[in-house]
Amino acid sequence: MWDLGDLSVEAEFDHEQDRIFMNTYFDGEPPAFDLGRMVLYKAMCDLLWTLWGVVQHANENPAEDFWAYAVNRLDRCRRLMATEEFSCHVEAVRRGVG
Repeated sequence: MWDLGDLSVEAEFDHEQDRIFMNTYFDGEPPAFDLGRMVLYKAMCDLLWTLWGVVQHANENPAEDFWAYAVNRLDRCRRLMATEEFSCHVEAVRRGVG
């Protein structure tokens, strides 16, 4: 599910694209547990790349504005995690229904 979450976040899939993507991957409606894991990993991917951007900034990597990159990734993560839908996915994973 990490790879699916990362693909979704990097491709900037919207809710409908995620639905189509996951239904195609599972050849039907995905279990709530697996869908929840994918969405949680979307947040974790953004956090990972946020930290990577902060390290690049701290190391004064001149390739691009890594501070802005990190802030944008963190903002996207925070927006996702603030949704009621995200809380439902957390609960589905917590229940462990697979």
